[in-house]
Amino acid sequence: MTGRAAGVAAPIGVRGAHRPTSRKWLSAWYLAVWAFSASQRLRELRISRRREAGLTGERACPGGYPLMVGAHLGLFLLPPLEVYLRGGRCRRRLPWVLLLSGAHWLRWSSVRALGPYWNVRATVPAEMTPVTSGPYHFIRHPNYVAVCLEFLALPLAGGAPLSAASLSCVNALVLACRIRAEERLLARSPAYRRAFEGRARFIPGVF
Repeated sequence: MTGRAAGVAAPIGVRGAHRPTSRKWLSAWYLAVWAFSASQRLRELRISRRREAGLTGERACPGGYPLMVGAHLGLFLLPPLEVYLRGGRCRRRLPWVLLLSGAHWLRWSSVRALGPYWNVRATVPAEMTPVTSGPYHFIRHPNYVAVCLEFLALPLAGGAPLSAASLSCVNALVLACRIRAEERLLARSPAYRRAFEGRARFIPGVF
């Protein structure tokens, strides 16, 4: 009886010894992705501050800005917390990492295309030349598409579905107000109306 018990106990001990190592590796991997994304956001904020200093105009949905700040802070706080507490395990990490990489690329393409007009507070200059280059050649709001993808991909890359769902809902509320207000301000320009007439908001040829 003692021999059999020892024979059963040894494999259980071995299996238990491997779990912390796997979870530790996943946490380190996800934190690397998280840190890179956070560094990109900080870089964007620095660029925005410089550009806002030279902009005069009306802000789109200024009352929703604090909620937007809270949503973006949550994007970098809640997913790693959920992964840590729940031991999040994403078996298919690569698709979400690729989606996150695409979102970063689309966001920076939008920043470069808008040039001095891009800023995080959605300040719309009274006089501006419509930008139709880069991703704006295909849709009106590529920057916001990139944000939505980030709110999905960053949490799900680490196995944090609760964070992905809740933060995406908050982000949708923020963007609903901001996009409506921004389009009203932009529509004051006849040049903008002509340039973007019939152009989809988010998905080329669809919506």
